[in-house]
Amino acid sequence: MSAGHDHGIATNQNEKVLWAALALTTTFLIAEFIAGIMLNSLALLSDAAHMFTDAAALGIALAAIRIARRSSDKLRTYGYHRFEILAATFNALILFAVAIYILYEAWQRFQHPVDVQSVGMMWVAALGLVINLISMKLLMSGKERSLNVKGAYLEVLSDMVGSVGVILGGAIIYFTQWAWVDTVVAVGIGLWVLPRTWILLKESLNLLLEGVPKGIVLAEVEIAILNVRDVISLHDLHIWGITSGKHSLTCHIVMRPEANQPKLISEINKILDKRFSITHTTLQCELEPCTGNSHCDLDDQNLADEHGQDHGDHGHDHGPSK
Repeated sequence: MSAGHDHGIATNQNEKVLWAALALTTTFLIAEFIAGIMLNSLALLSDAAHMFTDAAALGIALAAIRIARRSSDKLRTYGYHRFEILAATFNALILFAVAIYILYEAWQRFQHPVDVQSVGMMWVAALGLVINLISMKLLMSGKERSLNVKGAYLEVLSDMVGSVGVILGGAIIYFTQWAWVDTVVAVGIGLWVLPRTWILLKESLNLLLEGVPKGIVLAEVEIAILNVRDVISLHDLHIWGITSGKHSLTCHIVMRPEANQPKLISEINKILDKRFSITHTTLQCELEPCTGNSHCDLDDQNLADEHGQDHGDHGHDHGPSK
C-alpha cells in the first residue's frame, strides 16, 4: 500500500516566499545599520542586529530546503530531511547570542548614556516595521508546516516587535528628552525574544532526540490502535519525526488468531494517517506478546535495522509471530 505524501508543492512555495523575504530583509538591514550608527541609537542597532539574524535565518532556511531535496543514499537512508531541524536549531542559537549581546550593550549604555536622535530613529523603525509586516505575511502560510520556516517567521516576528518598541521609544525621547529610554527599549527587545527562542530550540531538540513530535500524544495513538477490531494489545510503540510533518511509527500488534492481517494493517494505517498524520509505519503482527523473550529482542533489532531504510510504503507486513 503506497503511502508517501508529496510535500514538493509546499516546499516550492516555502522557497519562493523565503527568497522574497530575504531580499526585503537584507536591503533594509543595511540601511538600518548605517542609520543606527549615524543616529547613535542602540535600539536601532539592536533592531538591525535582529534584521541580520532574520536574513541569516532566511538564508539558512533556503539552504536547508535545497539540501533536503537530495536523494537518500547508502549512508543517509532517510535522505537529508533532518538538515531542516539542524537549521532551525542553529537559528535559535543565533537568536540567543544576539539577545545576550544586546543586553550586554544595554548595560554599557546605562553606565555611559549617549544622546539619541529620536526623529530619525522613528522614521527608520517605521520603515522597518513595514518590511517586517510584509515578510511575516509571506511566511505565515508555511510556518505551521515547517520548523525551518517557523524559525524564520519567529525571527521576523521578534524584529517586528522590536520596530514597534523603537518607534514608541523614539516618541518618548522626542517629548521627554529621556535618552535612557533607548536602552530600555533595547533591553525589552532582548527579553521578549528569549522565551520564544527557547520554544523553537526545545521543539528542534525534541526532533533531534527522536522524541514524540509536537501535536501527537502517545497515549492517544495507543488508544486509537487498541480500538481497532481484532487488536488484542500492543507493545514497543515508538513515534518520532524525521523532520517537520514527516512522522514515523513502529509497533508490535497482538491480534486475534482469526484476524485478516493485511486488512488489519490497512485499517490501522488509515487511522494513523487520518487522525495523526503518521504516514510511514512499520507494524509487526503477532498472535501472542513477544515482550520479555529473546524472539522479541531479535524482532526489535530487525526493526531497528529497518529504520535505517527509507521504505516509501505506508504499512509493512512482517507476518504474524508465533
